[in-house]
Amino acid sequence: MKVIASVSQTFKVDKSIMMDFLITSDVISSVSARKTWEHLNQMYTTQTMSSDLLKSAEKIGGRLTDDNFRITTNSTQLDRTKTSGPFFGTFGVNSTTQIDIPELTGQTMITTIVFSAYDNVLSVRNTRYDASINGDVVAVIGNGTVYSISLTFDIKNKSMGIPQCVFWNYKLLGGIGGWDSTGCEIKPLVNQIGKFKCECSHTTSFSILMSPSFFVYYLALNFITFIVVGISIICLILALIIEIIVWKPLTRNDTAYMHHVSIVNIALSLLIADICFIIAAAIVKDGEPTPVGSCSTATFFMHFFYLALFFWMLFSALLLLYRTIMVVARMSKSIMLAIAFSVGYGAPLLIAVITVAVTAGGGGYIQEMHVCWLNWFKTKALLAFVIPALTIVVMNLLVLGVVICKMIRRGVGNISQPDEKHALKMIARRVGILTPLFGLTWGFGIGTMVTPALGVHIVFALLNSLQGFFVLLFGMLLDRKVRKALAVKLRLKNISSIHSRLQSTDAEPASSTGLDFIGGLGLNRAYTVSNCSGSSCSINSDTFISTVQSKDADDEENKLIEDQG
Repeated sequence: MKVIASVSQTFKVDKSIMMDFLITSDVISSVSARKTWEHLNQMYTTQTMSSDLLKSAEKIGGRLTDDNFRITTNSTQLDRTKTSGPFFGTFGVNSTTQIDIPELTGQTMITTIVFSAYDNVLSVRNTRYDASINGDVVAVIGNGTVYSISLTFDIKNKSMGIPQCVFWNYKLLGGIGGWDSTGCEIKPLVNQIGKFKCECSHTTSFSILMSPSFFVYYLALNFITFIVVGISIICLILALIIEIIVWKPLTRNDTAYMHHVSIVNIALSLLIADICFIIAAAIVKDGEPTPVGSCSTATFFMHFFYLALFFWMLFSALLLLYRTIMVVARMSKSIMLAIAFSVGYGAPLLIAVITVAVTAGGGGYIQEMHVCWLNWFKTKALLAFVIPALTIVVMNLLVLGVVICKMIRRGVGNISQPDEKHALKMIARRVGILTPLFGLTWGFGIGTMVTPALGVHIVFALLNSLQGFFVLLFGMLLDRKVRKALAVKLRLKNISSIHSRLQSTDAEPASSTGLDFIGGLGLNRAYTVSNCSGSSCSINSDTFISTVQSKDADDEENKLIEDQG
C-alpha cells in the first residue's frame, strides 16, 4: 500500500484505482486483523506500519482526478467535491460524521475519507490514559488553504466518557507517529446525546479518543503529585531540621561526620528534585505539547538531583566498604569531603550536561507530550538516568553483601570507638533499606514508559512521592542516637518516652561478632538470660555480662549526649 501510494504521485488516480485501494484497506483493517495490528503496535518503538497505512491513504487521496465522485465500501467512504464556498456534509458508511469547513480560498477540491474500521489499526499510543478510538477516523485533503474545520462525531461506545479531539501527528515519537490534540478542542453539543464536536485549526487525519478511567486517573495522579509529594517535601524539611539540631553531638568522629554529611545531601538532593517535580507537573497541560524552555530547565534539575540522590547513596556504600576493610589506615576528613562531593555532585552534573549536549540539538531532550521528563521514544535520553541509577543499586547491594560477609567472618570488635561502630551500622542500614526502595521506585518508573496500565503509573507515583518519608524514617528516626540527642536537645519528655519504647526493638549487645553488625540493619534479636530446669535455674554468665556491658555503654552515651546538650 505504501509503494502504491508513492507510485501514484506521478499520475492522476481515477475512481477505479481508488476503489481497489479502499477495498484492500477494508480487508487489512477488518476486525479479524485487529490482533495482528495490536501485536505490531506493541512494537511501536520500531514499527510504523499503522502510521504508514494511514499516510498511504492520504497520499493517494491527494492525487485523484478533478471529478466529483463518491466511493462507498464496506467500512470506508470517500467523497471528492469541488467547491468555492463553505463546505458542509455528513459522511461515513453509516452517516456518522459531519464535516464543516466555513471558509475556503478560491476554487478548492476537497477529498474526505471516513474510515469506520481504523480503530482496529491505529494505536492509542502517546496518550496518558487507558483510552480507545471511539469514533470514525477522518482524513480531509484539500488543495487550498483551510483556516478551521469542525467535525461532529457519533461515538461508538456511549458508556465511555471524557472525550479528546485528536489528530494523527506523523512526527511524534521520533517519526513513528501518535495522536496529538494540539490545535483541537472539544465543544459541547446541547441536546445531542452521543455526539461530540471537534474544532481544529488544521486539516489532517482526525478522530476522538475516550476512556472510562480518564477522569479518575487524572484526579488520582494529580492528587499524588501535589498532595503526597508535598508531604514528602515536608518530611525532607523535617529531616534537615533534625540534622541541624543533632549535628554537634553526633559528629564526634570522621566516620560519623561523613555519615551525617551524606544523609544531609541525600535529603537536600531529593528535596530540590521534588520541588522541580511539582513545578514540572504544574507547567504541563494535559493533551498539549510540553513547553520546551521551561520543561527543559525543570528536566535538567530533576535529572541532576535525582542522580545526585543515587550517587550520594553510592558514596555511603563506598564509605562503609572503606571503613570495614581499611581498619587501621585513615583518610583525612578534607580528602573524604572532596571525594564525597566529587562523587555526589560532580558525576551527576557531568552526566546531566552531556545528556543535554547530545540530545537537545535535535529536539530530543524532553518528552514531546504530557510530561516534563527525559525523552524516551526519540533519543532514549532517559537511559542517561536509568543506567546510572540501576547500576548504583546493583553496586550498593554487592558492597553490602561483601561487608556483611567480612563482618561475619572477622567481626567489628577491632573498631575501637563505639560511635564509629554505630555510624557504620547506620550506614549499612541506610544502604540496605533505602537503596532497594529507590531502585524499586524507578523500576516502576521504567514500567510507565512501556505500559499504559493504570496500576503501574499509580504505584510509581506513590513510591516516588514517599521517598522523602523513607529518608526521614530509615535515615534518621530509626537511629537511636538521633532520637536520644533530639530528646536531650529539645527537652521533650514525649520524645524520651518514644525512645524508651523503641529501645526494645533497637537494643545492641556489645559482642564483636559479625552477626552484631547484621543486627544494625534492624533485625530483631532474642537474648537468653537464664536456663531453668524444674525448680533450679542457672544464669548464663556470658549473656549477663553482655547485657550489663550494653547497659553501661548506653549510660556512658547518655552522659556524653547530655554534656554536649
